[in-house]
Amino acid sequence: MNPVPTVAFESRPASFDGFVRAQGARLVDGSGRELLLRGVGLGNWLLPEGYMWGFGPGAESPREIEALTRRLLGERDAAAFWHGFRTHFVAEADIALIAASGFDHVRLPINSRVIQADDGSPIEAGYDLIDRLIEWCREHRLWVLLDLHGAPGGQTGTNIDDSPNQLPELFLEPRYRDLTRRLWRDLATRYRDETVVLGYDLLNEPLPNEWQHSHAGELATLYRELTADIRAIDPDHLIVYEGAHWATNWDLFTEVWDENSLLQFHKYWSSPDTASLAAFLEARERLGLPIYMGEGGENTVEWIYTAFRLYESHGIGWNFWPWKKIATRTSPASIVPPVGWERVVASIADPEAISREEAREVFARLLDAMRIENCRWQPEIVSALLGDAPASIPAWGFGFRGAGESYSVAGGEPLAGIRETDAAGIRFAREGDNPLNPFQQSDGRPYRPEEELVVRLDRGDWLEFELDRPVPMRAMDARGAEAPVTVEPSARGIRVTATAPTDLARLTPDPRTTW
Repeated sequence: MNPVPTVAFESRPASFDGFVRAQGARLVDGSGRELLLRGVGLGNWLLPEGYMWGFGPGAESPREIEALTRRLLGERDAAAFWHGFRTHFVAEADIALIAASGFDHVRLPINSRVIQADDGSPIEAGYDLIDRLIEWCREHRLWVLLDLHGAPGGQTGTNIDDSPNQLPELFLEPRYRDLTRRLWRDLATRYRDETVVLGYDLLNEPLPNEWQHSHAGELATLYRELTADIRAIDPDHLIVYEGAHWATNWDLFTEVWDENSLLQFHKYWSSPDTASLAAFLEARERLGLPIYMGEGGENTVEWIYTAFRLYESHGIGWNFWPWKKIATRTSPASIVPPVGWERVVASIADPEAISREEAREVFARLLDAMRIENCRWQPEIVSALLGDAPASIPAWGFGFRGAGESYSVAGGEPLAGIRETDAAGIRFAREGDNPLNPFQQSDGRPYRPEEELVVRLDRGDWLEFELDRPVPMRAMDARGAEAPVTVEPSARGIRVTATAPTDLARLTPDPRTTW
């Protein structure tokens, strides 16, 4: 099986003339065209996460954030705020911009409490939100991946799934397993004929940390039960399974549970290299199923460019996390905090930090600020994701197709832990006190001097950087001066060739040159 795609993937809108399905280790649409998915996650909309608001301990989970709004606003005004939040945080204008930016799908994180009552019955108001999103996506030609981000009882035991007691009670209490099975039966019943729905992402990041070992068997059993429940109702939609431990531990994938399925991993804050994908590539080869990077981001444009080219060079579709949040440098859209927001944040620890009347005014301004037309648009994130004229390409972000294909560095040596299978001259710009992992910029901050990487090139050495379309780029060395190299178009992007020894640091768009 060839791990590198043999077809050219073009940006194109979704088509709804059939179901997306697995065909061996590839995905195809209803007409049989091979797909390389490119999407964004609609995090925070149906399952709020505290870090996306700038909140810390005390207001991290949905339950905690809801309790904070009730305390600050009162029951009636808090309910009105959440109605406005569901209306404005993701609106049709967001979906139109996602489609226009070149993406083909959205991943929708769902909190079970939005669509399922405590007795298991469906909440129609919650389903109406999903239905509305599907109609917008139909209009703007995007698929929708339904993602159970917060299962009944919680599947992670952390704040990201809204677990009531900070335990993965989905695997500890039989009634939560029963509610989860009913929820997926209800979803399958409602959407079994809907081709805008890309598939069913059964559980987000189940059983992290110590739970990945103690309850692995229960996770595999639940996956089999959910598969049988869905297939009794819906024979057509793609079923998506995530590994344990933040979707990175794939030890449970020892057999194929359903031929029309997809295996999902997530990747954050780690070296973007083939070695980090080895277990996922091996599972694709062994099981003959397609694989998908369903959540990753929260990093610099340099890391984003490199990581997402890594996935595509291995034929792996992806979904970027997330589309929008407050005061961020790492998402396409950043909500500008309203005046007084810092007092709302302070009120988590100090209830006297803001009065009720002031809080009502701040939250009203927040609803207006979260409209996409009022957000700060950050096109450099989209450009990095799609490889379309990125604002900054790191020298260490050259292609992943190996020596002679993506680079030729005669005297190159590997760097331990960072693309070490590519002996291409990667090194730290400044030796001494260098971190083992220089990729932990979760807020998109600039690299510190000790984190900066360069590629040592001698005369005649070259690197290829993959782009959606070749554009003139300017090459800079470790001192910030123009590097002694030539930059030329290549079959997959651009090729940089050294004309003299240099420590190549980065490439930036060159407005002085046209091709």
